[in-house]
Amino acid sequence: MATVEERVIAVTSSVLQIDPSEIKKESVFSTDLGAESVQSVELVAMFEEEFDIEMEEDAALSVENVGDAIEFITKVCKEQGVNA
Repeated sequence: MATVEERVIAVTSSVLQIDPSEIKKESVFSTDLGAESVQSVELVAMFEEEFDIEMEEDAALSVENVGDAIEFITKVCKEQGVNA
């Protein structure tokens, strides 16, 4: 099974239509990857679907880079008893 990092990169790549190799842990969604606000909301929805979790939207949207998203999603999965 893919790691949380691999899954976050795959979803980000799909939503933002960019090559996965361009996505690094330190990549900032808005400035480095070009995510606009609508795409940020779509990313949150797709992460929820991918990991079968529910995230508090404001908290999720405040996550700025890929590494922080991996940590945030891992934490939410643990809180909700989802095996990531």
